[in-house]
Amino acid sequence: MSDTVLCPKCSSEFTYPSDNMMVCSQCFYEWSPEETAAETANEGKILDSNGNELQDGDSVVVIKDLPVKGAPKPVKAGTKVKNIRLRPDSDHNIDCKIDGFGSMALKSEFVKKA
Repeated sequence: MSDTVLCPKCSSEFTYPSDNMMVCSQCFYEWSPEETAAETANEGKILDSNGNELQDGDSVVVIKDLPVKGAPKPVKAGTKVKNIRLRPDSDHNIDCKIDGFGSMALKSEFVKKA
């Protein structure tokens, strides 16, 4: 069994430790193994703007005015959205219904957990 650490940028196996960092000898990318482990632990989770994990059925609050294509007014900051559905495979990863607008998709970076 090998304890070779692959470069996260180019997948090269030619890496070496330098102080508390790892360095790739092929592309000279430097990274911290602890930060990489933390990022892989959060992979697949949908987080709000504050870093809280969102679940299906949660309620969220919009944190900034969001323009809606084809609507005369934006979704205002402070609008509460109930019973969200998550779509991890999409860019707009929250499906919801907003009073006055109907069904729409939101990005998780523009909401916070209520």
